[in-house]
Amino acid sequence: MKRAILAAGAALLSMAASVQAEPFGTVPLRHPFVDTLSNNTPLAFGMDAGQTAHVLGQPLQYVKGRPGNEIYLALRDIGGSGLVPYHRHRLFLQFRHGRLAGWKEDYGENWMWE
Repeated sequence: MKRAILAAGAALLSMAASVQAEPFGTVPLRHPFVDTLSNNTPLAFGMDAGQTAHVLGQPLQYVKGRPGNEIYLALRDIGGSGLVPYHRHRLFLQFRHGRLAGWKEDYGENWMWE
């Protein structure tokens, strides 16, 4: 029994010795806010349609445009619990020469009549 207690104490001492204390008055290193998000791969200019669909986690729907210069739509489902109303946000993606050139989110609300 004494050996088990001594072994546990030695293990605790070795763990405590490996932890390095920060100097007094310094601020611990904090990661940027975007590192804690579940979707930490943002949209970026120059992505192709496949990369964009992968980042958004859903297929893109063709809206209009010639090959290489298309507009796609991604429907994003947000909310849906009993307390939060269900919203279906639309994200329009503009591609030029096969690369992402811009995007615009449409919340599906008619702001003219509110």
